[in-house]
Amino acid sequence: MQFHPNELFIYFDPETSTGKQSRAYARSISNNVNEVNFHKTKLTTTLWKEIVNMLGLRPKDLLDKSHWEYQRRIAGNAFTMSGWLEVLQRNPAMLKGPIVIYKKKAILLKKPTDILKLGGNSLTPSKIPPHLRKVV
Repeated sequence: MQFHPNELFIYFDPETSTGKQSRAYARSISNNVNEVNFHKTKLTTTLWKEIVNMLGLRPKDLLDKSHWEYQRRIAGNAFTMSGWLEVLQRNPAMLKGPIVIYKKKAILLKKPTDILKLGGNSLTPSKIPPHLRKVV
């Protein structure tokens, strides 16, 4: 899969409130949003490796260590890089938050408004939600 620089890619759970808010912010930044529901689409380990490299994080850093399944199946185990990539591939529900890629930058959203960090200077005032505009 190639990430087009003018397309905003979001990998998320659209059923959660964080997912719904993240989708709304994504649409406020770009007209071209590629929404990927992690319940329906599993990413390959090769794609996960590319995403992890773009994020500049270890695969383990993307996982919510308080998730019950992480505690049951992952905690205390040592994995190779390919093993961690398989964990990500098979268990996207354990992600700490949505992953967004836009203009060759990637971010793991801790809160939905983090997505605005990717918009940068390309946001026109009309695309910035009123409550987030800078007052001069």
